[in-house]
Amino acid sequence: RWKEENTPVITQNENGPCPLLAIMNVLLLAWKIKLPPMMEIITAEQLMEYLGDYILDAKPKEISEIQRLNYEQNMSDAMAILHKLQTGLDVNVKFTGVRVFEYTPECIVFDLLDIPLYHGWLVDPQVADIVKAVGNCSYNQLVEKIISCKQSDNSELVSEGFVAEQFLNNTATQLTYHGLCELTSAVQEGELCVFFRNNHFSTMTKYKGQLYLLVTDQGFLTEEKVVWESLHNVDGDGNFCDSEFHLRPPSDPETVYRGQQDQIDQDYLMALSLQQEQQNQEINWEQIPEGISDLELAKKLQEEEDRRASQYYQEQEQAAAQVQVQGPASPASGRQSGSNERKRKEPREKEREKEKNSCVLL
Repeated sequence: RWKEENTPVITQNENGPCPLLAIMNVLLLAWKIKLPPMMEIITAEQLMEYLGDYILDAKPKEISEIQRLNYEQNMSDAMAILHKLQTGLDVNVKFTGVRVFEYTPECIVFDLLDIPLYHGWLVDPQVADIVKAVGNCSYNQLVEKIISCKQSDNSELVSEGFVAEQFLNNTATQLTYHGLCELTSAVQEGELCVFFRNNHFSTMTKYKGQLYLLVTDQGFLTEEKVVWESLHNVDGDGNFCDSEFHLRPPSDPETVYRGQQDQIDQDYLMALSLQQEQQNQEINWEQIPEGISDLELAKKLQEEEDRRASQYYQEQEQAAAQVQVQGPASPASGRQSGSNERKRKEPREKEREKEKNSCVLL
C-alpha cells in the first residue's frame, strides 16, 4: 500500500540499468498512470505504450502558441529516444550540483514528464585542489582533461590531471558525502524522483528527512515487506523498509546478496557498453616514440583499437557468463519456499527467453 492506496510497483525479471522502470514507477506512485487490476506480468513494449499514451495525454491544454510549439518539439525529440529507456541512457553528470547534467537529448524525457533527475557525485567545495582540477567539467570532459594533462609538459597541468584522476578513483561509488548532504537538502519531502548512480536509475523519495530508493531487484520478489531501501551512506548498504517506511530486514539474508550481486553484474555490462567509445580514446601516448611517421602512428592506433576491442568483448563474455552462472545457482525466493518455487518455474524454462524482457508487478 502506498499512502493508504493499493498501488502496483514494477520489478524487472533481469535487473539492469533500466530508466524505463524508474520513470514508470514514479508515474505509478504519483497515480498518473493506472495499470489494469490483477495484471502480474507486463512487457517492456507494453510499458512503452503506456508511457507514450501518457506523454500524449499530458499535453498542456491552455498554452500560448510559442509554448505549444516548444512542447511539441520537445515531445518529438523525446519520442525519438524513448526506445533507449529499455536499455540505458547516456547521462553525463557534472560535479557541481545534484541536478546538474550535461544537456543531452536523453534529458528531454525527464523534462517533458516533469520528473526530477538527481545524482550525488559532487566535489566538496572545501577541498580547493579538487575543485580547481575538476572545475565545471562533466564526467566525459574530465576524463578527456585527465588524458590531456598526462601528455602535457606543464608540471602544474600534470599535477592537476593527477588530482582529478585521484578524485574519480576515490569516488568510484559515484556518491560523495557532500553529494549525499546536498541531495538530502535538495529533494523535497514526499517528492518522487529518479536517482542516477553507476549507470543505474532508481525511483527515489524522501520521508521524514530521509532518502529512500524503491527496491525493484528480482531477488526481493518474495520479500513482500521489503519496498524501500534507505540511502544514508555512500557504501550502498542501506536499511530495508516496508511501504510505510518501517524497518523490515529480509527474512533470508541471502536475498540481499543475490539482489545486489545481480545488479552489480548488469550495471557492469551496461557500463562496458556505454563507455567503450571513451575507452578507445584512452591511448598511452608515452609509449609512442617521438618522430614517428603518420603511417606508423596510424598502425599503432589501429593495433591499440583492436586490442581494446578484443579486451572489451572478452570482458563482456566473462561478465555475461558470470551472470548466467549466478542466476540459476539459487532460486529467487527465500529458503523456506525454495522447493515450491523451483516446481513452479521448471515448466516455464522454455519461455525464459521470451519473458526475460518482461517485468513483474507487485
